[in-house]
Amino acid sequence: MPPVSARLPVFPWDRLEPYKATAAAHPDGIVDLSVGTPVDPVPELIRAALADASDSPGYPTVWGTAALRDALTGWVERRLGAAAGVTHTQVLPVVGSKELVASLPTQLGLGPGDRVAFPRLAYPTYEVGARLAGAEPVPYDEPTELDPAGLKLLWLNSPSNPTGQVLSKDELRTAVAWARAHGVLVVSDECYLELGWEADPVSVLHPEISGGSFEGLVAVHSLSKRSNLAGYRAAFLAGDEAVLGELLKIRKHGGMMVPAPVQAATAAALGDDKHVTEQRERYERRRAALRSALAGHGFRIEHSEASLYLWATRDEPCWDTVGALAELGILVAPGEFYGAAGERHVRVAFTATDERVGAAVRRLGG
Repeated sequence: MPPVSARLPVFPWDRLEPYKATAAAHPDGIVDLSVGTPVDPVPELIRAALADASDSPGYPTVWGTAALRDALTGWVERRLGAAAGVTHTQVLPVVGSKELVASLPTQLGLGPGDRVAFPRLAYPTYEVGARLAGAEPVPYDEPTELDPAGLKLLWLNSPSNPTGQVLSKDELRTAVAWARAHGVLVVSDECYLELGWEADPVSVLHPEISGGSFEGLVAVHSLSKRSNLAGYRAAFLAGDEAVLGELLKIRKHGGMMVPAPVQAATAAALGDDKHVTEQRERYERRRAALRSALAGHGFRIEHSEASLYLWATRDEPCWDTVGALAELGILVAPGEFYGAAGERHVRVAFTATDERVGAAVRRLGG
C-alpha cells in the first residue's frame, strides 16, 4: 500500500528555502513577508486568562466549558450579526483552523466517489483535506457552475487567502441558495472576517445570507489573526447543529480537545474588542506603507480589500518576482502556491514588525 503522503502535493513552503537563504544573506537581514504569522504580543488580558487557568490537571472536554460556549454564541450573535438565540449546539471549539480544514472531509465521512469543491485560487489545505479523505478535489471559478453530482462539500473563503477578495452579499446568497438546492454542505472559511480594509466582509451566518437559518451552513473562525493567538491554536465552528453534533461525536472519539487554559483564553479574547481594534490599526499602517512602496516599485495590487496580504504582480512569472525580491532581502510567497491561476502573482504579508516593514519599504525605494 502506498504511503498516505503519496496522495499529497509537495509541501509548498519547502520550495521557498533557497530564496529564504538568499534573502537572509542581505546585510540588513531578511524581511520575511511570506507567511501570515503574527509577530505582535498576545494581549495581556488573554495571557492573564491563560495563566489563571493554568492549574488544569484534568482532561478538558471536546465541547468546551459552558463559559467558552457562552462566549462563542455571544460573539456569533454580536459580531456576525446572527439572529439572537444562537445555542450551544450551534458552536464547537477546534484545535486551530488548519487542523479543521485538513481533517473535515475525513470527519464528515467523505471518501472515494465524493467531491470537495474550493476556489481555484485558494489556501492549499482545502485540496489536502480532500486528498487525505480519498475524495476528489474540485477547484472552481464560480460555485454555481459546478456539476453537483457527487459534490458533498463546498468551501467558500471570504475574505480570501491569498487574494484578499471579499464576496458580496449577492454572491454569498447565490452560492448558499445553489448549495441548498443541491443538498451540498457549505463551509465558509471566514478567518479574516475582522480584517476588512476596503470592504465590509459578511458571514454566511448573517440573516441576509442565511435567511435566518443555519441549515446546511458552517462558518470557520480563528483567533490567530485578530488576537495574535496562532501559537494557542484557538478556533471554532458555528452553524448547522446537525452537522456540528456529528462532528462533536467524532471529535470525542478522537480526543480532539482544546486545552483548558486555551479555552479560558479564547473566552477572554472574544469578550474584548479593544485589543482587536488596536491590532487592526497596526496592520492598517503596515499595509498602507507596503502598498505604496510596492506600487512605486512597479507592482500592481489586485483585490486585497481585506485579510493580511497584498496580492501583487509585475506581470511576470511569480518565481521571477520571488527571486528579485529575495535579492533585496525580502521574502514573499509565490502565487503558484495557491493554484496555477496565481502563477504571475505573489502574496505579500504585512505581518512583520514595524521595523521590518520599514526596512522593506526602504529597500523598495519607498
